[in-house]
Amino acid sequence: MEYDVVVVGGGLGGLTAGALLAREGKKVLLLERHYRPGGCATVFRRGDYQVEVGLHELDGLHEEDFKRELFLELKVFDHVEFIRLPQFYRFVNGRVDVTVPEGYNAAIHAFVSRFPDEEKGIRKFFAKIRAIGEEAAAVPKKGIMALLALPLLPLLYPNLVFNMRRPLGAYVDSLFQDGDLKLALLANLGYYHDDPYSASMLYYSIAQMSYMKGGGHFIKGGSQNLSDYLASIIRDNGGEVKLRHQATKIVMKDGKASGVEYIRVSGERGKVHTAECRAVAANASIPDVVNKLAPEAFREEYSSRINSMKAACSFFCVYIGFNKTPKEMGNPAYSTFVLEDSVKSLKDLYDPEKLDMIDKGYVFVDYSQIDSGLAPEGKSLGVIVSADYLSRWEGLSREMYQTKKKHQMDNLLNRLEKLIPGAREHIEYMEASTPVTMKRFTANPGGAAYGFAQVPGQAGLSRLPNKSPVENLYYCSAWGMPGGGFSGAIFAGRDCARKISRKLGG
Repeated sequence: MEYDVVVVGGGLGGLTAGALLAREGKKVLLLERHYRPGGCATVFRRGDYQVEVGLHELDGLHEEDFKRELFLELKVFDHVEFIRLPQFYRFVNGRVDVTVPEGYNAAIHAFVSRFPDEEKGIRKFFAKIRAIGEEAAAVPKKGIMALLALPLLPLLYPNLVFNMRRPLGAYVDSLFQDGDLKLALLANLGYYHDDPYSASMLYYSIAQMSYMKGGGHFIKGGSQNLSDYLASIIRDNGGEVKLRHQATKIVMKDGKASGVEYIRVSGERGKVHTAECRAVAANASIPDVVNKLAPEAFREEYSSRINSMKAACSFFCVYIGFNKTPKEMGNPAYSTFVLEDSVKSLKDLYDPEKLDMIDKGYVFVDYSQIDSGLAPEGKSLGVIVSADYLSRWEGLSREMYQTKKKHQMDNLLNRLEKLIPGAREHIEYMEASTPVTMKRFTANPGGAAYGFAQVPGQAGLSRLPNKSPVENLYYCSAWGMPGGGFSGAIFAGRDCARKISRKLGG
């Protein structure tokens, strides 16, 4: 059967691209190998609990945020409820306990009140990330690619240009002496990257300012509600969403992408279907597109660059169902970032030689702080998340894997007990996911959570564009422009849809 567009993968990027293209009249086929759409934007049920897989908070939704304009266009706000979070985050390490409120000036005040001797640096730090964020918000209005050709770009957008290759950690070190202040300022670094000294100052600033301007939001009932609604737009506009169907090959004709071969994941063993199309939007990881789906000629030309790029970290997650809410147990914040006393500087946050360190930082997300819709009244869902790496889990026997998983889960639960005394006795459901789980579920190389790592040279305008070198083949995932996270994937989907729309007309 012939389509205008085949979307490979039903994560947020693919769903966004598919919804936009279907809504403007394109005949869309979306292929998703799982039994429900969403990728990391999904939930699964365990007894009384709807377990949120990926979303802790969605940044922005302020007047200048591209997502607001997009959600209005797609009438998302009429079908999906977004709950404003009560604060930005809390940071705890045994020496410091500081809660950062939402809002630019309020956040500055919180840090200055706790670290008055560093006021000058604090104000300079926030002024810099605001300047970067404001310039980034202005760029799409004129078109990124057009601006790249302008010799006056450094004059028009100096903060973007001169911070494009600046690492975050070095800049923070240049401003501050107090190690605890540095740790508190970068407490939520894990939302973007794992190592402060290779993290992109540019990407961090853009994302952080979006939270500052618009606060954080949670989708009531879980992120699956957004994914299901976007899928419904495709169907309601004449498109197809085929779940439990997996793309196996991008078909080429005259050097152009002209279709997709796919199979049904369960049943019809060996039967290969072909969908002819005018454009392919790949929501799969770019390494998988290049190394597995694309034709040999494209692979040889392009794979060396792709395979040399650094992928982001993965995560270890402990999902917990409480029969008494952490809020009732005295937990005061939605997101609490916790470090052990032994972590005293930014250099202690990431050491590639000590990835098994038991005092690795974690965040505890307490959904009982809001009307999340994830659990019945009196109960609540929570999740502990810590950066992790597939290399720590590869090559283990099943028994060794389960032992390691239990040990790591127990360690995090013991540390949570220190944060919220009595929490363990109120747990009635618990399970953990590892980087192996993430790789199996997402098919991302290394179980990477954010696609390519947001490091200088791979972030901002240095990111791979969402138009591939193959004609009619586009990217709409966290691996492309602008990068990982829910907002990054949604942006990539919108950008991909616009490029395809211009190519196909209409």
